[in-house]
Amino acid sequence: MLFKKDAMRGHTYDLVIVGGGPAGLTAGLYAARDKLDVVLVEKFGPGGQVLNTDSVENYPGFPDGISGFELMDSMKTQAEKFGLRIMNHEVQGVDLHGQEKSLVLDSGLLKTRCVILAPGAQPRKLEIEGESQFQGKGVSYCGTCDGPFFRDASVAVIGGGDTAVEEALFLTRFAKQVHIVHRRDELRATKILQDRAFANEQIRFVWDTLPIKIEGEKGVKALLVKNVKSGETSSLGVDGVFIFVGTRPATEFLNSEIELDEQGFIKVNRRQETSIPGVFAAGDVTSEGFRQISTAVGEGAAAALHAENYLEKMKH
Repeated sequence: MLFKKDAMRGHTYDLVIVGGGPAGLTAGLYAARDKLDVVLVEKFGPGGQVLNTDSVENYPGFPDGISGFELMDSMKTQAEKFGLRIMNHEVQGVDLHGQEKSLVLDSGLLKTRCVILAPGAQPRKLEIEGESQFQGKGVSYCGTCDGPFFRDASVAVIGGGDTAVEEALFLTRFAKQVHIVHRRDELRATKILQDRAFANEQIRFVWDTLPIKIEGEKGVKALLVKNVKSGETSSLGVDGVFIFVGTRPATEFLNSEIELDEQGFIKVNRRQETSIPGVFAAGDVTSEGFRQISTAVGEGAAAALHAENYLEKMKH
């Protein structure tokens, strides 16, 4: 359910959850089911990056797989069934110290006794020439979003992890050839994904290679690359460049109030506690874990349970 912004005025919640991905929705489900006065704040629609996943094959309970949209829609429906309230607003700043904490939204101030941070992470950019210039004009960070625009085209996929290989396989539905450009001489993806990629005749591997420039006019025409062993540069004629080189945490709104690791992810302990009492974190934004849907769900559940214990101790 969409929560009316007028209800936030003069009210202090038990718990506010920031982020509506798998971790946030699971935390919301647990908290609402346990009758906490809880609200979830999500900048976009609930679901997070999973919404862009064509097929989820490794989430328990779905032997034939399930689309990311269907999975997250079911999570949202289940959480709302137990009374979770969802606000579609952006958190712009926070004051997390003290027993009563404040979150500055784009629509006003939200007060709470406890916070679970689950804002997720965003695709990391290469920061090479032409990347920003051609973003949306051939440069993409989501194959399942933009793949249909590249029918019978030639595209490059940058990266060697699970996401890169999954997206490359998806892109073969549309593109006539997919070049996987990887800085190493072997993939980091799981074995089953590697086997599928190696068996796909539409996929070509460009090993030991770094992208150095994206070239084009109105759209992408080529990717300039450099072999890390020989130092030689060459040009790949492609119509699109899909970038999957990791993620960066969505922690800008925290204003250095909380302890982060060297990459900007939130540090947590085994109870999902952060450096500030009453503030927990879960999912892709944390420095721990494997960035999987199942681990995000587990962390979200743990964060909600430990948050509930924290609130009980506050009462006494």
